[in-house]
Amino acid sequence: MMPRTPRPAGSKPAAPRAPRTRGRPTGEAPGLRPRLLDAALARYASQGIAATKLRDIARDAGATPALLHYYFGDGKHLLEAVIEERILPAIMPMRDAVAAAGDDITAAVAAFVNGMSDTIEKHPWVPVLWVREVLSEGGALTSVLNDESGRPIVSLMASRFAAAQARGEVKQDLDPRLLELSLVSLTFFPHAGAPLWRQLLDARGLGKEDLCRHTLELLQHGFRAEPGNGG
Repeated sequence: MMPRTPRPAGSKPAAPRAPRTRGRPTGEAPGLRPRLLDAALARYASQGIAATKLRDIARDAGATPALLHYYFGDGKHLLEAVIEERILPAIMPMRDAVAAAGDDITAAVAAFVNGMSDTIEKHPWVPVLWVREVLSEGGALTSVLNDESGRPIVSLMASRFAAAQARGEVKQDLDPRLLELSLVSLTFFPHAGAPLWRQLLDARGLGKEDLCRHTLELLQHGFRAEPGNGG
């Protein structure tokens, strides 16, 4: 055992180290939690959820990793907060608008078409994140959003088409489920890919109102049964 080195004469013993306090880390700024959510969402959309590092999110928000962990604990809980506080609130108004249209199939289709357009205009990250994390195999949001947002919306519209078909308002040789697929295809992808097709088709002058009007005209005259003819 090594002998202890004697303390020099006249020196004072070292002060005991202060215990580490628990709770909120220092350096918090007002509105930091919402900024962290926004930074996480931007990273998820631009590079994917699996590739996003918590330290990058903290840096983008002007925070430290310690503050991020204080608010959310870990990446799993951060993702859950982004879904609950950013993704679902962006999508739910479209479902509510379709539900409010009731049994009027024309109003329901219009609510879906206009709702999709408004959602993507207000939240440009929606199509990027959806393609990356919902439609792609192994996407981190596939099961969550299918259960909590996507499935209720598409199921609601499919049921609206089925009810209208039973009333003789929709052609009998159309499958209500595939009608909903057509509706999604004619709304989500054109709005998501608008910058590309406007350039390719030399259609830069066409706005979202033009696209919605065209889509509604195409859809409503395509699925409508002729009066007095259920098929």
